[in-house]
Amino acid sequence: MAFFVYNNNMMKLGKYFVGLVIILSLLAVVPTQAQGIENSRFFDQTRHNVQGAFWQYYQSVPDAEVVLGYPITEQFTNRDGVLVQYFQRARLETQNGQVRLSPLGRLTYKVGVQLKINNSLACRQYDTGFSVCFAFLDFFDIHGGVTLLGRPISSFEFQDNMIVQYFENGRLEWHASNPEGQRVVMGNLGSIYFKAINEDSVRLTGIFPPTNTIGSSQVLSLKVRAFPWKAVTYSTDQQVIFIVVQDQTLQPVGGATGNATVKWTTGTVGTFPIVTDAKGIATLALPVADQAYGGLVTIDVQVTHGELNGQTSTSFRIWY
Repeated sequence: MAFFVYNNNMMKLGKYFVGLVIILSLLAVVPTQAQGIENSRFFDQTRHNVQGAFWQYYQSVPDAEVVLGYPITEQFTNRDGVLVQYFQRARLETQNGQVRLSPLGRLTYKVGVQLKINNSLACRQYDTGFSVCFAFLDFFDIHGGVTLLGRPISSFEFQDNMIVQYFENGRLEWHASNPEGQRVVMGNLGSIYFKAINEDSVRLTGIFPPTNTIGSSQVLSLKVRAFPWKAVTYSTDQQVIFIVVQDQTLQPVGGATGNATVKWTTGTVGTFPIVTDAKGIATLALPVADQAYGGLVTIDVQVTHGELNGQTSTSFRIWY
């Protein structure tokens, strides 16, 4: 009897053990699938993904969008056999299984007009022989310091009509026209270096979100352009105005609505509705009648898509 009870308990325990093994097996699979979804992010701003170890690194950087910017390529193995991914302001690469920032400051630095500043109270000197000072020092300390930007490799310099300073991994720029507190920004060395070494420009093309990404790509801003079929027309003629609406990655925006306001040489003004097609294009046929010779006809375009607004203008000349 005791044996039967023991054996029965063993059978129950065996069933419990088998069930536990099945559950653990399922749990071993589910996190992998879930991790595949959570271990990446699709950026609508540039229509590129960051995934795997690069995404983990990106998340570890405070204010990553400020320091690294948005991805401008997918990750890929470059001509040197290194797995890399370009961002607006940086490039990530893997070395010995570890993700690190490429030293784009060193790789892109060209000597500019040097500005010498001697103020020991507002500066901090490094073993490279250069100091970081003033607002640059504040930005440097807040955004990772040597750990992210590396050590300074130049003094303040005047380049491209602005004050800059190069670090091992990046470049700081002074934009005087920006609001207070936003005048120091990271230079777009990722984009600059991508072009400088002639990487394949096709890699810049945005993609559609992967199937495991929650949600879909979003239109975050409108880029509106307009141009006439003819740059010059007769005083009585036929004209067509083409309006092109694209999103932040230059993808067509269909269904954008708005108005085109035409100011004729005679002083009259006409307003015409416009709607973009699936290719993001709207056309406006304009009969030209009895316009002043040599006059300029201007067209102001306003479009909306959801809560977004965009505008542009174009013109054409009347010949005779």
